[in-house]
Amino acid sequence: NDKMTLGTAGSSAIEVNVIGNVTMPLQPAFMATGVTTNNIAIATAGTTLAFSEVFDQNSDFSSNTFTAPVTGKYQLQFGLRVDGIDTAAAWVRAVIITSNRQYKTMIIDPARTFSSDPDYFSLSTSVLADMDAGDTAVVAWGQSGGAATADLKDDSQFSGYLVA
Repeated sequence: NDKMTLGTAGSSAIEVNVIGNVTMPLQPAFMATGVTTNNIAIATAGTTLAFSEVFDQNSDFSSNTFTAPVTGKYQLQFGLRVDGIDTAAAWVRAVIITSNRQYKTMIIDPARTFSSDPDYFSLSTSVLADMDAGDTAVVAWGQSGGAATADLKDDSQFSGYLVA
């Protein structure tokens, strides 16, 4: 069938097609979109944000959490649309929290950044994270003070894959 397949235990691990494209069907990779969440709870340590799975190539994403199946380097990223950030908050930010550390976006002082509560705002970050087998990663919203008026929108996303 003009395809070379390498596998173990009856599962295809690496496939090379006739034109040389290489795929690894069991390679960890996921993509999830935001679940609209109104009035995200205020927590300086971060409130875990809700996401809905679009694809999960190795069944490693569940309940808003990615769990590394093997030790390695993982590319993780998010893009968030957040509406209604309260300008009375001392600061806001979004974070990727892994078992080993936190990867923080810029911290925003809403009162200095906006003249009034913004209709919408976007935050994004990406990181090459060192994760051990069983380590987890989530995206969280951090906010100090103000009111819980920030809303996560469904055009937000969180994704990741094993690099090495």
